[in-house]
Amino acid sequence: MGEAVTAAELLYGMPLLRSVTGGDGGGCGALLAELKQLWGEIGKSREERERMVRELEAECTRVYRRKVDEATGERALLHQSLAAGEAEIAALTAALGADNSPQLKVNKWTMSLTDRVSSATSLLEELRTIKAERSRQFADIKWEIEKITAEIAGRSCGYEGSPRASEVEEHDLTIRRLNEYKARLTNLQKEKSDRLHRVLEHVTEVHSLCDVLGEDFIAIVNEVHPGLHETADPGKPTSISDSTLGSLAQVVAMLASEKAKRAAMLREAVAPLVELWELMDSPEEERRGFRKVTAVLNPDKGETLSYGVLSVATIKKTEEEVERLTRLKAGRMKELVLKRRLELENICRSMHVEPDASTVPEKSIALIDSGLVNPSELMASIDEQIAKVREELQSRKDIMDRINKWLLACEEEQWLEEYNMDENRFSTGRIARLNLKRAEKARLIITKIPAIVDNLMSRTLAWESERKKPFLYDGARLVAVLEEHKQTRLRQEEERRRLREQKKLRTLLSEKEAMPHLKRPGSSFGRACAEPCAVNRKRVDAGRPAPSVRSGASSSGSGGGGGGGGGAAELLRPRSSAAGAGGAGHCGEFLKGARRLSGPPFSYAAVPKSGGGMSSSLALS
Repeated sequence: MGEAVTAAELLYGMPLLRSVTGGDGGGCGALLAELKQLWGEIGKSREERERMVRELEAECTRVYRRKVDEATGERALLHQSLAAGEAEIAALTAALGADNSPQLKVNKWTMSLTDRVSSATSLLEELRTIKAERSRQFADIKWEIEKITAEIAGRSCGYEGSPRASEVEEHDLTIRRLNEYKARLTNLQKEKSDRLHRVLEHVTEVHSLCDVLGEDFIAIVNEVHPGLHETADPGKPTSISDSTLGSLAQVVAMLASEKAKRAAMLREAVAPLVELWELMDSPEEERRGFRKVTAVLNPDKGETLSYGVLSVATIKKTEEEVERLTRLKAGRMKELVLKRRLELENICRSMHVEPDASTVPEKSIALIDSGLVNPSELMASIDEQIAKVREELQSRKDIMDRINKWLLACEEEQWLEEYNMDENRFSTGRIARLNLKRAEKARLIITKIPAIVDNLMSRTLAWESERKKPFLYDGARLVAVLEEHKQTRLRQEEERRRLREQKKLRTLLSEKEAMPHLKRPGSSFGRACAEPCAVNRKRVDAGRPAPSVRSGASSSGSGGGGGGGGGAAELLRPRSSAAGAGGAGHCGEFLKGARRLSGPPFSYAAVPKSGGGMSSSLALS
């Protein structure tokens, strides 16, 4: 029994000792005690008991061995799982990049295999999720790159499917490589955008050219690529390949060349059409149908031509209209020649020159009727004369403006002379005030006439020197007319000065004749003064101009400025202002001085009867 207890202790260890000593009543010790009691009651022999104990020991050994083997196998599996997990973690970390991946942090000395495997499994799941997301990103980017590359190369690519993760190289899924793919995709997208912009520009230009030329836009674009127009399948992308861009550029160049060619053809047809319209005074109803084609004569960069302006039908229609008007022109040639001649005469009349006598209406009609001259040649000759006259009109414009200014000043001078002869010019009233203001302005203008004439003469001489021909005005040389005007004004000024001196002398004589009235009758001074005063009056009367001279001076003054008539009128009726602006102030001051010398009004009651000689002298004065 002692050997059995020893074996049991070896097998069960401490629990058996506790059960044998009574430490655990429900354990193996209680069972052995109960088995010992049963063996004793049964009467088992020692050998049987030892055999049965050995069997128990052997059975316990097998159970423990099985458990040990199971534990060893489980440990081996855990080691194998841990090694596989660590290997996969290392591979995933290498593929995803060690810098951007979570690391396995375990302590083999403090953690059991199960905890280590659990940690490795959770980390592995996390890395697999990251890898799947990274692989999807790579697949999407790679698919976009392949699609854009195929579009640029002009190859077909399936657009209904989605990128497959198996196509992604899984050995390098680092962020650095992902950024490289993204940068490549960005460059391709930029290139695609640029190509799309160029394609749209080409298509828009083709559309505009087709509108102007009247061509079928869809048919022309379909020859390049079916997916370029608006009616194409919206599911298919626009072609941006090199071949498409090259074909579009060729189409644009071809259409632009055709546009230039047709524009030249239409311009050749429209230019004579406009000339025929102007020549024949075509009504607006006839012109309205061709207004849009006249835009080719003066093309504006910011303005586009109307639809179908350069179409073949429009060009043909324009040419037919030119032919119709040309046939109609042949029947109205006489009327057209006379009309152009009238235009030439009107221009020459505005210039105050004589038109060319070689194309006078009578001569032109006679030449057309005789058939000696082609009406078109005659029309071309008149047009050439009109062009020359218009060019000369532009060169004479500055001088003609100054001539008009000079003539207006002369008219103001003539009006001022007539105004000065008006006895009622100082009356009250609105019209009198307006005339007074006009007279003041006229005097200012008259003072500028010499400067106007000198400036006009210098410019005329410069024009003649440049043109190598005289400047004619109404058949006379303008320089000669201006010289004559200057001489006439000098003569008129001299005449005015002489008349002013005569008037001054008359005034002095009148004052001297009035002086004897202040002396006593029969004095020696009165008798002594009578004879000289009579002699002076005779001299003054002899110095007065005859009526014929006054009329001649008045007529010459009205023709050259109206200076002489005003001076003669002052002899007959003295006024405070003269027609000539130069002597008016002096005459006025002199007349005021004469009034001061005459004293208060004369009283006939104070004069004795013996003073009849003085009365006769007053009457004469």
